[in-house]
Amino acid sequence: MRHLNKNELKKFKSVGKDVKISSYASFYFPENITIGDYTRIDDFCVISAGTGGIEIGRNVHIAVYVSIQGAGKVTISDFAGLSSRTTVYSSNDDYSGKYLTGPTLPSIYTKVTSGDVYIGKHVIIGSGSVILPNIKIGNGSAIGALSLVNKNCLPNSIYLGIPARRVKKRLKNLFELEKLYLAENNDEG
Repeated sequence: MRHLNKNELKKFKSVGKDVKISSYASFYFPENITIGDYTRIDDFCVISAGTGGIEIGRNVHIAVYVSIQGAGKVTISDFAGLSSRTTVYSSNDDYSGKYLTGPTLPSIYTKVTSGDVYIGKHVIIGSGSVILPNIKIGNGSAIGALSLVNKNCLPNSIYLGIPARRVKKRLKNLFELEKLYLAENNDEG
């Protein structure tokens, strides 16, 4: 797999150290995207930063075929992971029939709402999940595969289903493991 080289990474707002981005990933408005240290973005991802921008933390993994798009700000915090075919929307069309939908139309005919999406530290999102605008997923939470997140998620919890519902608590060991990892690698985080 070929990764973007140092010259190609200059198009982003900022990029941390040892970042690996597949040359097969697509970026729109990369000048609105920041990427933290040791992050990896795999093949065939489509990441489109609207006016709110996209902030990707350190040690984040974005797997194949992930899509992140919309005008709201999207934050993916440190040590988070988005499994393959996950979609994160920070904007959404009105589907009521009162308006037309789609990006090919002038805005006077559409009604698009936007809202920030926050994905906390150590959040893992399972394959095929969809995250809608105006969502906050608390630190340490896990979202099961094929889930639809249309409401905020509490920290250190496991959610799954359509719509996603909290099914149980998630262990907090990962926060201690983060400290060990950072200490062993002489990294402040």
